[in-house]
Amino acid sequence: MSKERILIVDDEESIREFLEIMLRREKYEVATASSAKKALKILEKENFDMVITDIQMPEMNGIELLGKIKDTDSDTVVIMVTAYGSTESAVEAMKLGAYDYITKPFKIDELKIIIKNALSANTLKQENIQLKRALEKKYSFQNIVGSSPSMLKLYDMIQRISQTKSNILINGESGTGKELIARAIHYNGPLKDKPFITINCGAIPENLLESEMFGHKKGSFTGAIADKKGLFEVADTGTIFLDEVGDLPLSIQVKLLRAIQERTFRRVGSTQDVHVDVRVICATNKNLEQEVKKGHFREDLFYRLNVIQIMAPPLRERKEDIATLALHFSEKYSKELSKDIKKISKEAMDVLMAYSFPGNVRELENFIERAVALEEGAAILKESLPPQVQNAMGAKSTLMDIGAIKLGEDKINLEKIVDSIEKDLLTRALAKTNGVKKKAAQILGISFRSMRYRLEKHDME
Repeated sequence: MSKERILIVDDEESIREFLEIMLRREKYEVATASSAKKALKILEKENFDMVITDIQMPEMNGIELLGKIKDTDSDTVVIMVTAYGSTESAVEAMKLGAYDYITKPFKIDELKIIIKNALSANTLKQENIQLKRALEKKYSFQNIVGSSPSMLKLYDMIQRISQTKSNILINGESGTGKELIARAIHYNGPLKDKPFITINCGAIPENLLESEMFGHKKGSFTGAIADKKGLFEVADTGTIFLDEVGDLPLSIQVKLLRAIQERTFRRVGSTQDVHVDVRVICATNKNLEQEVKKGHFREDLFYRLNVIQIMAPPLRERKEDIATLALHFSEKYSKELSKDIKKISKEAMDVLMAYSFPGNVRELENFIERAVALEEGAAILKESLPPQVQNAMGAKSTLMDIGAIKLGEDKINLEKIVDSIEKDLLTRALAKTNGVKKKAAQILGISFRSMRYRLEKHDME
């Protein structure tokens, strides 16, 4: 790491020399100037992390110098030096942006601490600014890839609703990027500097969900050894994202409704109301209107959440984005895995375009990450993709040809056609369940034993 640089400005040579020697011993890079005008000339050519300047100087005093420094670079830390007993000017300087002031004669240990704390605080501030910029870039539209008509409509919708605080419901199949959309809404709006908190409603056991969302008091249940804030409280002034909200148990739905309607809730075991101001964004892969009709979801809560609805389009409905997404993920994982992948071969791209992607963008990303990890050359080849993708074109063409088969005097190979259909359905079922054979068997309406037999028959084990 480079040394932090400090400029000392004082018309007294003895003070300049004293500070220079002391700071060099502390491993700082130091430059000096005998007047404010000379300091400004130095600052025009060089960058400094800190300026330590006397207030009382001829021609231009330290307050004027402070103003010019802040006009040029507001991030430069400025510490004022003043004579003992005359702190009014120093207080004025702090109102104008000075970090702190020190009085003559110096207490060396105190001076060292002030300088160290000021530089540490500035470093932390810069890191926070860079982190926020990185987050904004990550969750800006640049990170939601696609130029199909449905995606252009989505970008327009995000841009418009990000400026409001209305509740939003994002509908879409698994893997369509619902959380990414929620983050883009947050980070492109006025709440971007506020918290963004995520709760996966389907991943937390019901007996822990209320405590996770709304917090608890010490002793309210076994294991509650201390007071705990809920995530709604942590998200105060910002956004809370309820992923898979359709999986919320009815008992929690009642409490969520109150939290949204009245902006208040109670921690588990508490009688005190907690007031919050949060924007609620929800996502689900279920049809909540159907869930309401079945009695699985409260109608009043549905209407509270469904102020603005967004549909995350499945990948099969925006095939023109597959190539763009594949190249995007190829570049991403090439960097992460230190590979030199330059392109995707035509054969590989053809089978990707033919595949139905039941797992949507997440499935495509997984395929490309796998291919990049396996690939040894400069291009992703068809052979580096999973078997269900490699077979996509053949299965598709076979199924398309079935309707064109004419039954006449010529023989057809019924077994071959049936095998082809069976293999295609097995492949698609496994893709939909991420390779979980038991679930794939349930989708196909066959037993697990039958599933294993058919996989062995088609050499798919």
